[in-house]
Amino acid sequence: MKPPSNAFAADKPSPESRAPNPGFRVPNPGQSQRLEALRRAARLLDSAVVVPGTSFRIGLDPILGLIPGVGELVSPLFTVSILWHAREFGIPRLVLLRMILNVAIDAVMGAVPLVGDLFDVAWKANTANLALLERHVSEPRPATFGDWLFVLAIVTMLIGVAVDPFVIVAWIVVVVGRILF
Repeated sequence: MKPPSNAFAADKPSPESRAPNPGFRVPNPGQSQRLEALRRAARLLDSAVVVPGTSFRIGLDPILGLIPGVGELVSPLFTVSILWHAREFGIPRLVLLRMILNVAIDAVMGAVPLVGDLFDVAWKANTANLALLERHVSEPRPATFGDWLFVLAIVTMLIGVAVDPFVIVAWIVVVVGRILF
């Protein structure tokens, strides 16, 4: 006769399944506390309050951006903190560059009065950078194709912006040259 099977035995993980994933890293208690503090700050800056009647969330970053000088200080201080922790956690340099570019986009657009504040409502650089940090802290891995694509797209746009004045001047010279000669 067969021994009765335990119906709950299938629910218990086998010793092999309990073995940690070799690529998965559990942050130590100090790192976990720092990550939780960064989560709270990112939530406060990017998504602290639900806009009434919608599911859209807004944080203090765009609100503080309305006060001259204040918004330009708070967000960058938090950004420096995230980048500092990302460096300490050993995040790949390309991912750090992507985080810096997220903030650069936020800063450049934020410099435009009123439009920048509206942009801050939608572009949540702090939350995006925290997500990048958490993804690479818990499971160390190289930069992804998406990281490379984002950085390449931004660099291409920057080169385009840098080259545009020369193209425009060359075009003006050609047009003026045709008119005069």
